[in-house]
Amino acid sequence: MSNPILQTFPLGFPWQTQDPFLFCVYHLDHFPKGNGEMGPDPALLKGKSLGNDFNPNQPWRMYHGQTIPGFPYHPHRGFETITIVNKGYCDHSDSLGAAGRFGEGDVQWMTAGRGVQHSEMFPLLHDDVENPMELFQIWLNLPKSGKFVEPHFKMLWHEDIPVINEGNAQIKVVAGNYKGTQANAPAPDSWAANPENEVAVWNIHVDANSEYTLPKANSEVTRTLYFYQGSEIFFEDGKIIPNFGIELDPSQEVTFKVGDEKAHFLLLQGKPIQEPVAKYGPFVMNTEQEIQQAMEEYRLTQFGGWPWPYPDNVHDKDRGRFALYPDGKLVEKDK
Repeated sequence: MSNPILQTFPLGFPWQTQDPFLFCVYHLDHFPKGNGEMGPDPALLKGKSLGNDFNPNQPWRMYHGQTIPGFPYHPHRGFETITIVNKGYCDHSDSLGAAGRFGEGDVQWMTAGRGVQHSEMFPLLHDDVENPMELFQIWLNLPKSGKFVEPHFKMLWHEDIPVINEGNAQIKVVAGNYKGTQANAPAPDSWAANPENEVAVWNIHVDANSEYTLPKANSEVTRTLYFYQGSEIFFEDGKIIPNFGIELDPSQEVTFKVGDEKAHFLLLQGKPIQEPVAKYGPFVMNTEQEIQQAMEEYRLTQFGGWPWPYPDNVHDKDRGRFALYPDGKLVEKDK
């Protein structure tokens, strides 16, 4: 049997991905106590490059936020975002009039399609304790036939996401099918909506000093395992340390042993779309001409404008988790 490990690579910012995925970023921020207005104490902002604070050597970042961490309004077209918030909270607002607060294990699946603006802010809701945040954002491509579908967003609340306890491992099934356990349905126009594409997004946690076997896929897909936290894992032919990605042969099971610390992984898998990709910032199309058209349309229409009072819109501090959809439907969840 051949080696199931095709290659390994260091995890940069963002993480290296394979078709059908475009981008994956991991945010781990040890945010301080809030100042009562959902931001940090202004004294802590001295020395930060406000508006462009991505310093990986600091325990937390403001990103593009000026007073509250996060990403004020910005456009997308031609792909989807999958945002997994394991710790902390994210406040969503968009040009469709939709909004939400999600976190502590929730996932938002958003299809940008023909074009949408949204903001993603990270409110510091707790003033008496620190506000740690752990978040993945994954960009999943849309095929040419789906580039101009209507924008859509869907919440996968953590109470509803399948979590499998398998011996010494815990597998959170955000997308796909894990040994017969099917994830919640993705957004309707997603590449992941067709089971034949075998798209999988799994957050896997394996106890220290134990062994885990990753099942093989059923078809020709790309498969990448991101080892983002732990001490080390051992395969037959050697050791891999944290902050490395592992490109795997999907036709083989893979067994590894975990070292002295619990190991944490993200797995991304899917059938490649195999179409040309043209990217410019928040736009992903098939040709450079389509990118230019997207930029021109955004200049002219702002993809529907911005119905919120602030570019870095956040929701009431004391509000729990919720989703307000473009059709006016409101879903309230306990905080």
